[in-house]
Amino acid sequence: MTTLPATLKRRSPLLVVALCFAVIVLDGYDLMIFGAIVPVLLEYQAWGLGPGEVGIIGSLTTFGMLVGALLVGTLSDIFGRRRVFLTSTIWFSVMTLLSAVAPTPELFGMLRLLAGIGLGGVMPTAIALTVEYAPANRKQFYNAMMFVGYSVGGVLAALLALFLVQPLGFRWLIAFGAVPGILLVPVIAKYLPESMSYLVRRGETERAEDLSRTYGIELAASGPSPDTRRTGAFRYLLGPRRLRPLVLFSTASFAGLLLVYGLNTWLPQIMRSAGYPLGSSISFLLVLNLGAVVGTIASAALADRVGSRIAVTLAFVAAAITLVGLSLQPGAALLYVFVALAGLGSIGTQILVNGYAAAYFPVWTRGTAVGITLGVGRLGAVVAPLMVGFILESGLSFQWNFYAFLLAAALGLVAILLIPREKRLTAQQASTPATAEPSAP
Repeated sequence: MTTLPATLKRRSPLLVVALCFAVIVLDGYDLMIFGAIVPVLLEYQAWGLGPGEVGIIGSLTTFGMLVGALLVGTLSDIFGRRRVFLTSTIWFSVMTLLSAVAPTPELFGMLRLLAGIGLGGVMPTAIALTVEYAPANRKQFYNAMMFVGYSVGGVLAALLALFLVQPLGFRWLIAFGAVPGILLVPVIAKYLPESMSYLVRRGETERAEDLSRTYGIELAASGPSPDTRRTGAFRYLLGPRRLRPLVLFSTASFAGLLLVYGLNTWLPQIMRSAGYPLGSSISFLLVLNLGAVVGTIASAALADRVGSRIAVTLAFVAAAITLVGLSLQPGAALLYVFVALAGLGSIGTQILVNGYAAAYFPVWTRGTAVGITLGVGRLGAVVAPLMVGFILESGLSFQWNFYAFLLAAALGLVAILLIPREKRLTAQQASTPATAEPSAP
């Protein structure tokens, strides 16, 4: 039996979860704080912005995330997930801090776009690392524990906005989300481990085995040999029998992110258009994220028991039912229940989709697969702020926003139901080299 070297100390995989969680909190804070300050931006006379222009600024951020996810997700499989995660954290923190002092809306929008590139790079690497270091039978649960930081960030943003948006203004609230990221950098650099599968592909098998023993995680088959061409993962995923599930996961991610960014960016303003005051509107954002925290952990535990496919399907169904309920403008108590369930149906659903995609594809393609899924899915995040801004400017009733979200939930549900069973891909091809094509079914 191989013993743990004296220079290595046993560590819990929860350390990886905690470090990724801390950065994802900032990611969630950034999104939610923008949603909370939308009414303030619309009333900021120095810039004179309308709903359509604020929607464009919101979409610039998400477009940056699209670019970041597509670019950095692939780079993490080339240069290492730890290095990319660290660089992305530094990048979005600095750009966010600069956006807080932007003198014009044009510069503000550009810096938000640049910050989005860093944010887009954080997600795929955080998901890939968390799922890789999670125990085999707890991957969805560990991913949910990490990604629930997104909703925790939303809760913090809503609380700060509720009490500080009027006295301090939007600039301080944006800056509050940037400083912690800079402070986290030395901690991440010291404690976050590298992807074991990445090390194996580089020929650093001994280092990967040390990490495997340190964290008590079995070293999975990494797929191709170390001399595989760097474009192998991308080419593999676009090959026969992998392209269809990749497209369907991307479609589900498009729907999920449209719900996430549509609700979290515009919910306060949608509720204000329904007649609620600003304070109450921001409180809906708080309840939305609290519901996502509780609902995501519960649904992730369910996913590890009954399978991700069933859990994600149920989450999209819950989203559809909830959106119908919100469009009916129920009484106060039931309204808050529906908003809390909307947190599960939007943020919770997307977290489950991310975990499902990460566990579905072979480990050596994970960073690239999740990067593509999130990158293409970011189109939903780009569309959402523009779509709601257009509906609000058109003079249509607030219910039309929920009808549009309902269509997205239906699209996501259909995409998940059409994904082939996991065994058809992972069980037979998990160790297939990128240069080889699988046999026909």
